Amino acid sequence: MIGEGALALDPLVVGLVLAMALVTALTKVGGFWLLRRIDVSERLEAGLSVLPGAIVIAILGPELAAGGPAEWGAAGVVLLVMWRTEHILLSLCGGIGAVVLFRALV
Repeated sequence: MIGEGALALDPLVVGLVLAMALVTALTKVGGFWLLRRIDVSERLEAGLSVLPGAIVIAILGPELAAGGPAEWGAAGVVLLVMWRTEHILLSLCGGIGAVVLFRALV
């Protein structure tokens, strides 16, 4: 462990986080490289445009199904923020804040 107390860093954890960041960056660069070399149809472009939302639903859907009132309330906040702003990142941040708040209150 590097450091002391609560700020101690495990070199293995730091290495894994850096490796994941590298793989993520390489995946993105590789995707851009691949898309420059193929003809993107309207259908593929439409599919790629909805992919981030589909990934979020696939990850959060099971958590919401198993969740309680705090999670369902936070989902309502996400829907409200998304409806008003049409900004997915802002909606997710609002949902995270809401679930933390609702869990503290319930």
